[in-house]
Amino acid sequence: MMAPRLNRQLLLESPARVPDGAGGFTQSWMPMGSLWAEVTARTGREAAGVAAPMSRIAYKIIVRAAPVGAQSRPKPDQRFVEGDRVFLILSVTENDADGRYLICTAQEETVA
Repeated sequence: MMAPRLNRQLLLESPARVPDGAGGFTQSWMPMGSLWAEVTARTGREAAGVAAPMSRIAYKIIVRAAPVGAQSRPKPDQRFVEGDRVFLILSVTENDADGRYLICTAQEETVA
């Protein structure tokens, strides 16, 4: 097995509830650190959005592994950010038996 080519730097963010000042909460994103990754597009489809059609594209994102419970280990419902692009993490699994890399299945949504 060839080692992945980790050539893109992504910011890992975790959702955080922030008081909105009116007794409720809004969702914000808290940076957890940056990771180098290999990003590969998988499949795409068009979906109906509220104001316009949306393009949903699935990605396989490979990152170096981190121990379970470590802040740098991606989890579902977190996201990767690269500039204006946002990849919502759907699942995380180990890439190999040695646990050196993690495969994150992610989805990018863009307004068409």
